[in-house]
Amino acid sequence: MKAAVLFEPKTPLEIEEVTVSNPGPREVLIRTVAVGVCRSDLHFVDGAYPHAMPTIPGHEAAGIVEAIGSDVSTVKVGDHVVTCLSVFCGHCEFCVTGRMSLCIDPSVRRAKDAPPRLMLGDRPIAQMLNLSAYAEQMLVHEHACVAIDRDMPLDRAALIGCAVTTGAGAVFNTSDVTPGETVCIVGCGGIGLAAVNAAKIAGAGKIIALDPVPEKRALAEKLGATHSIDALSNTAAEQVVEISCGGVHHAIEAVGRPQSAATAVRVLRRGGTATILGMMPLNEKVGLSAMDLLAGKRLQGGLMGSNRFPVDIPRLVDFYMRGQLDLDTIIADRMPLDQINHAFDELRKGDSTRSVITFA
Repeated sequence: MKAAVLFEPKTPLEIEEVTVSNPGPREVLIRTVAVGVCRSDLHFVDGAYPHAMPTIPGHEAAGIVEAIGSDVSTVKVGDHVVTCLSVFCGHCEFCVTGRMSLCIDPSVRRAKDAPPRLMLGDRPIAQMLNLSAYAEQMLVHEHACVAIDRDMPLDRAALIGCAVTTGAGAVFNTSDVTPGETVCIVGCGGIGLAAVNAAKIAGAGKIIALDPVPEKRALAEKLGATHSIDALSNTAAEQVVEISCGGVHHAIEAVGRPQSAATAVRVLRRGGTATILGMMPLNEKVGLSAMDLLAGKRLQGGLMGSNRFPVDIPRLVDFYMRGQLDLDTIIADRMPLDQINHAFDELRKGDSTRSVITFA
């Protein structure tokens, strides 16, 4: 199969012929149909986060099941599926207490002494985030995918695998937004726009979107933001506090920069909660001041929207099918696999929302 291989950080991906293994026990072979180009992949490509090399990035994907290994019970051949990087084992403490997105049990990966799932000639390929989706096929654990309605367009469904699960999950799960509460979204890329849309679905009162790009602010308003503010304004935080009559109940940071996280804390009202979704530089810290603590403010992470993806992803698909979740607006462009480096270049500029790699 053709795949986009990263041999070294800070170098272009190369299209190579890669061999994929046959499905082993509890493994699923998927024909990839669409993959979103996510900033999380860019962090690995640009060397901000370490990873074993060579590897195939890509984690926000949808496709069709081609084959299954023994003991697979959750999907069957022909199913349309969305993949999710937060593969879960189902029996660890995190899983049995309902925090499946935090599972890191090694049983969902092949043992070190087993043949690798991916090979480039006689060289093993390290699977990125349990998926490696910039390839014509994916071989994954059955708990890394979930079957969805076959009427769902797969280029839109791919976004649910990360951007929407993360952004909408931050609203529905991590923050548990109550109807009428005020919400501020810092950053209007794919994740931030999904959070804006979800806040509207959740019945939030005022939804305030911050971004430096006018076109992204316009998209946020189309998706449900009641107000939008230039994030580069010196008075952006003060404007949010004024609009929300003293600060918001929930601030969701969807950029991954310390300044954005600081803004999320600044716009909170007493007792408010800031949820940080973006992948910060590894040496950065985010915190609350003594006065923030005395005011009852809270700061939390929200890995992959605190999802329970076998339940959440079909529900998000249903939101789209019923016209409540607008995925079409989030997609900026569609392109073939051989344009993956161009897609990353566009992502680096920061002007676009979500590009999607599509396969014939």
